[in-house]
Amino acid sequence: MEEKKHRILVVDDDTDVLQVTRLLLEKHGYEMAAARTAEEGLRRYKEARPEMVIVDLMMEEVDSGTAFVKELKALGNTAPVYMLSSVGDSLHAATDYADLGLAGVFQKPIDPQTLLTTLRVKLK
Repeated sequence: MEEKKHRILVVDDDTDVLQVTRLLLEKHGYEMAAARTAEEGLRRYKEARPEMVIVDLMMEEVDSGTAFVKELKALGNTAPVYMLSSVGDSLHAATDYADLGLAGVFQKPIDPQTLLTTLRVKLK
């Protein structure tokens, strides 16, 4: 019997980030759903029912990442949500990311080992 793969939703308007993340996740046995906008991300979330969500802070609009997280919360999301940001460390210092409904923040470019370790811990 085949083991169920954990599904991760990644929302980012940067195609390169989506491609690199997909290669990493699939190489390590995860399934990835992808979206390039917050609106598409909400549709994919409803379809895929991911076990973890990674969303870029700034996509097509400055606050689209945080608005997306608020929408997930309103939908009753229980999956851990991580923000992906080029301002990761300064965002963490200036904001309590838990207040935003986030499990954490990944710095861009995402460190593969950090991502894989987080997945192992959160999805065991």
